[in-house]
This record gives sequence, structure tokens and C-alpha cells, in this order.
Amino acid sequence: MSSRGATLVVGAVLLVVFAGLVVKLPVPYVVEGPGPTVNTVGNYNGKPAITVSGRQTSRSTGHLNLTTVSLNDRIDLLTGIKSWLDRDYAVIPREEIFPPGRSTTQIDKENAQDFKTSQSSAQVAALHELGYPLRITVTEVLPDAAAHGTLRGGDVITSIDGKPVTSATSLVTQVRAREPGDPVVLSYLRAGQTTTVTINTGKSKTDAKVAALGVLFDQQPAPPLRISFDINDIGGPSAGLMFSLGIIDLLSPADLTGGRFIAGTGTIDDDGKVGPIGGIHQKLVGARGAGATVFLTPADNCAEAVQLVPKGLRLVKVSTLHDALSSLSKVRSGSGALPSC
Repeated sequence: MSSRGATLVVGAVLLVVFAGLVVKLPVPYVVEGPGPTVNTVGNYNGKPAITVSGRQTSRSTGHLNLTTVSLNDRIDLLTGIKSWLDRDYAVIPREEIFPPGRSTTQIDKENAQDFKTSQSSAQVAALHELGYPLRITVTEVLPDAAAHGTLRGGDVITSIDGKPVTSATSLVTQVRAREPGDPVVLSYLRAGQTTTVTINTGKSKTDAKVAALGVLFDQQPAPPLRISFDINDIGGPSAGLMFSLGIIDLLSPADLTGGRFIAGTGTIDDDGKVGPIGGIHQKLVGARGAGATVFLTPADNCAEAVQLVPKGLRLVKVSTLHDALSSLSKVRSGSGALPSC
């Protein structure tokens, strides 16, 4: 081989080696992809995803699956290029998911808390829809608060001005309807005894024009009803809607699914309002891959979802928990116009 040919061969080998090294270099991006789905009326890791005790429950023949997004962190250049070329994946700057100055551990804790909060709101919204009572318990009385010295942790608030308290939200709303300094009459249960007191409201620490009691509350199903979740390794608030539907399905004699494979997503608040989520494309792909044919889609995600929907998956627009239940009734019966994206 001539010296020129040998030089070319050596150069080509070096170029291949260099290219191989370059594509393995880490890049400051993360890849979001379709994640696993979980049937809220089925089992997760061998145990019921949602357990209801203290009331008779029913079993569903279909699916009500929450959807997730997978996250591949600290990728190399080759992975980034491959993912960028695959329309089912999203390549995102790492700082959008993990902002500078905040550790991965902090983000994970926040996501875990959001997930726990979504379960709490899902319970409240579902039980409101079914007409079940909630137990409103004082968890903390703030120092120098209007209720300090009167209420204490563990007290169960039963009424305000003679009207039953059905949720922490309704209690706060009724207090805020007053002017700071106005009295409210509260009844509470402590150690099995009911006490009625009059408390002059104070000022909110965030807005001096707003009346407040200075009390933190927890709300849970009233005994003997108990609801628990056996899903702990998923983060974020986007499963709220599907948790609510799972609870209602278990507590209702009717099968909400009608034997169909239904998936969905959406945050939920105590009043049953459904909010938008991130990663809608990846959740649609994950749902269809799992076998879903109907996808409950937050109204605010519809504009994006309709451009990305996989073949064979029907989008149903929802703004509230009640909307979702109404649409599921139409899906079961096969009649009536469904709100579509």
C-alpha cells in the first residue's frame, strides 16, 4: 500500500473513532417518551391501585388507566439525535425539567407531593360528586391566629353558622365572605363531644382585606369510609381525574367503563375542575400502545392533542369530573354526541 493510501486508511479510522467518541458525549437535554399506564380500577404491582373499605364496592370489567411520561436523563448525543428523529419522543433542555439551583432530589420530592395532593383532591371531588360527607379536621392553628386558644389540632369542624361543613373549600369560602373582625359561629367535635363557639375572624397573612381563622385543615372521607392508594412511584398531579373516576367506579354499582379500555389524564381540584397537563403527546402514545380506544382529554390540552392523536384512539374533551362521567355514560350506551377535541 502506498504511503498516501496508508494515510487515508489511518485518517478514516481516526475519524470513525472520533465520531464514535463524539456521539457518546453527554448533552444537556432530557428525553420524554411514552410512559407506563396504570388501571385505577385494577391492580398495580399485585395489589389494588385503589382500596375502598367501609362501604360496599363493585368491580369493573374494563380499564380506567392513568397515563405517564417516561424521562431519560443525562443522555448522550446519539440518543438525543435518535429521539429527536422519533416523533413519539420529545428532546427538552435539561434546565426546563431541572432548573439550576434545584437538585434532582428536590424536584422528585415536589413531584411526589404533587402526586399525593392529587390523590387528596381526587377523593374530595369524587365524594362530592357522589354526595358522600367529608371529615374536616384541624391540623394546625397558627400562632396569633383568630382561632388560637379556641381550636386545636384534631378538632373536627362540623358546622359554620349552623350550616354543615361539607369540605375545607366550603369552610374557607364562607369565612372569606366576611370582613376581618366579623364573628363566625363554629361547631366542632373534640374527644366525642360537640362544642359551639363564636370566633371573631382575623386578617389573612397574605391579604389584610380578607377574613381568616388562621387554621390549617385536612379533609378525609367520613368514617367508616376509607380510601387508600397503593401507587407510590409516580410523580406529578396529572393523575387526579383518573383517580376520581376510579373511586367513583368502585363506589358505584354501575361499571363506568362498560368493559371498554379507557385512559386519560388531567389535574383535578376539590371542586372537580379538570386542568391541563404536560406531555400530552407521549401520554396519547402510551395509552394507545396499552390498548386504550378512548382518551379523556383536558379541554386546555385539546388543541395540541388533536394534532397528535394516534390512529384508533378517540379523544373526548373534559372540563370537569361531571363532564367525564357524562361522557362515559354516552360511551357505555353508544348513543349521544360526545364532546370531542
